[in-house]
Amino acid sequence: MAAAFSKGSHDMAQIQFKGKSFVQNHHLLVKYHELIPKKDKSLTDKVSLHDNLIIHGDNLKALKALLPLYAGKIKCIYIDPPYNTGNEKWAYNDNVNSPMMQEWLGKVVDREDLTRHDKWLCMITPRLKLLRELMTDEGIIFASIDNNEAHRLRMIMDEVFGEDNFVEELVWKKSYGGGAKSKHIVNLHEYILMYARNKEAQGEYVLPPAKSVLKYYKHRDEKHEVRGPYRLQPLATTSMDERPNLRYPIPYEGEEIWPEKQWQWSRERTMQALENEELVVRKVKGKWTVNYKQYLRDEAGEERGRKPFSILEEAYTQQGTNEVSELLGSGKAFSFPKPSALIAHLLRFTAQSGSVVLDCTAGSGTTAHAVLALNNEDGGNRKFILVECEDYADKITAERVRRVIKGVPKAKDEYLKQGLNGSFSYFELGEPIELESILSGDRLPSYAELARYIFYTATGEEFDEKVLNEKKNFVGESKNYEVYLFYEPNIEKLKNTALTLDRARALGKPGEKRRLVFAPTKYLDQSHLDELRIDFAQLPFEIYELAR
Repeated sequence: MAAAFSKGSHDMAQIQFKGKSFVQNHHLLVKYHELIPKKDKSLTDKVSLHDNLIIHGDNLKALKALLPLYAGKIKCIYIDPPYNTGNEKWAYNDNVNSPMMQEWLGKVVDREDLTRHDKWLCMITPRLKLLRELMTDEGIIFASIDNNEAHRLRMIMDEVFGEDNFVEELVWKKSYGGGAKSKHIVNLHEYILMYARNKEAQGEYVLPPAKSVLKYYKHRDEKHEVRGPYRLQPLATTSMDERPNLRYPIPYEGEEIWPEKQWQWSRERTMQALENEELVVRKVKGKWTVNYKQYLRDEAGEERGRKPFSILEEAYTQQGTNEVSELLGSGKAFSFPKPSALIAHLLRFTAQSGSVVLDCTAGSGTTAHAVLALNNEDGGNRKFILVECEDYADKITAERVRRVIKGVPKAKDEYLKQGLNGSFSYFELGEPIELESILSGDRLPSYAELARYIFYTATGEEFDEKVLNEKKNFVGESKNYEVYLFYEPNIEKLKNTALTLDRARALGKPGEKRRLVFAPTKYLDQSHLDELRIDFAQLPFEIYELAR
């Protein structure tokens, strides 16, 4: 085995593998690429980078392309990378500047490949680093994996996210039996590694009450409007932890009620509950019972939740397969798709309404299905971003999402039959837009191409080529900006193109919106920029800092 472990700084064990030194900073060298909108493949009236997104293209390049608009804005990430079983036919495709890694390019990784663990770690590392940049400070990432790479993934995630930001190794029970083909032990589980961007910024994880428990909340009193129904819970406890201060009598109707062992609450709290009529005291077959009212909601009206468990028994792989078959037909069966109920469960306690959820290994589109189902369930407005590199991004990934939104008449699920509603914008990954090529004059994009790129990237809104006016350097108008571009696909002219005071004044009298002006450089000071309500962005990547 090529991958090995060593001690690093602060005595944290670090994983060593071939190519590690070349991929440590590879994410910084990845070029920014244009995201090209595809109206015909979208399901929306207005294509926008602020919409739900499906992006077709290499996920490393797509993640980099998302940075200008989404850095620090993703609340929850779910990834389902290749498990590296040796049977998945994945190939290493990152163009890293290393002769050894150039040799790896495009070659399928199988079980006989002695460097398969090295290749897998080289593939996952830069993606994890970009994902971390995209996360909010309170963000969470989930990564599905099995025994082939679980321990290596744990170590590389410790390095990228920090050992202190490890939250849990969830165990998902993926199937309910079978195993006739197993030679030794029937494997029924996989893992989902859970890390925080900043664990100290995490609040409590709370799930809604289980449906099986809700049936016990059947009593009502005068507090029902705010606190909902209540259930009765015994105040006495049989805890083995003996605490003399919890053994005392409760005075009631001239008698003293003693617990068999001890009460759960202190004397002071119990007496207060008795006075507030939060206890129900009854005599059953000559014996006193004391129960407290456990309301469904707290005094602020928030529903009582429950902590998530580390063992997940939410849904099985077969349910994921059935979902894809039901939505797309049995001919479009997908290898081991995750069930949407599993992803929805993870999102329930990590992605509140309004959160952005990202999956850069989209596959059959399960994560989008889960987001839409959860929004339908609780009225939320979570947003999804899917990235899929394979050619089936439109025919399977996006098509599943289209059908989930529009409805499938023959579906068994009533919600799926009617459709979950929603929209999405579809984008293809385009060519790289790089400062070096502009400065050197190589492969200069046309004015319209660059205008579309900077407008989408800086504003996230739909670019309307009809309003483009190259003579007036006008690109378009967004919710917050009027956008201008001083540029010609001619290196000699570019060298002499700058935003001057005359050019700035020629834009006209400033209106309500600020002007976002792109140019190779500027020759005017900040006071004039402020006076003319101009935000200057140097071509082409100052927009990255501006957007952040």
